[in-house]
Amino acid sequence: MWCSGCGIGVMLGALLRAFEELGYRNADTVVVTGIGCTGKADDYLVTNALHTTHGRALAYATGIKAFNPKLHVVVLMGDGDSVTIGGNHFIHAARRNIDLTAIVINNFNYGMTGGQVSATTPGGSFTSTTAWGNPERDFDICALAEVAGASYVARETPYHGWEMKELIKEALNKKGFSVVEIFSPCPTHFGKNNEMKGTREMLDWFRRRSMTVEQYRKLSAAEQASHFPIGKLVDRDVPDFNARYEEIRSRAGNGKA
Repeated sequence: MWCSGCGIGVMLGALLRAFEELGYRNADTVVVTGIGCTGKADDYLVTNALHTTHGRALAYATGIKAFNPKLHVVVLMGDGDSVTIGGNHFIHAARRNIDLTAIVINNFNYGMTGGQVSATTPGGSFTSTTAWGNPERDFDICALAEVAGASYVARETPYHGWEMKELIKEALNKKGFSVVEIFSPCPTHFGKNNEMKGTREMLDWFRRRSMTVEQYRKLSAAEQASHFPIGKLVDRDVPDFNARYEEIRSRAGNGKA
């Protein structure tokens, strides 16, 4: 299904192992996808699945969870689906702290449609639509999720496969909006335009630039610009949307303003 070296298959394997270890039943699990390379993941699933329009996966998932809070609702998106075309839905899903798990595959470009620049393409990088370098700064998806109100935020790469599954399990167990960003190789488009023509070069790029949060915080601002933290970045307990909504409904039912 996916190009050689793509990280989506590694993510999907980790997600399915997490489902199995947590004892998720197919009938109680809904995986929502949007459009793009990551959106094809639902072709491999036997859980309930909903393939939606581009940038709107979180909006559909919010409706599903609000209607039936007992369901496990997981949203699989690429960087275009989540924070470029779907940026507004991402911000407000985090603000509401709706009890969903969003797994975002960030390959730094629109891979399915020819490798165009996206909101996560690093500044100065080369894509099919920024042939002389991207003049814009890139979104930090994890930082965006944190300031918008998500309960749980983590980042990992396919180079760290075992840790990826454990982070996904933590996110699935967390009450509220949880986000796991997966930095994914895209040798076909992003890599070939940025002197990383193969999977090995891209994985080595992740290995050299990634470090724990504790190590990252010790770097100077200039050093941080060329590195990124991985692992669990945010873990806080705040009421989720459904809990606050039921509180309001109870007050309304008792006639109390």
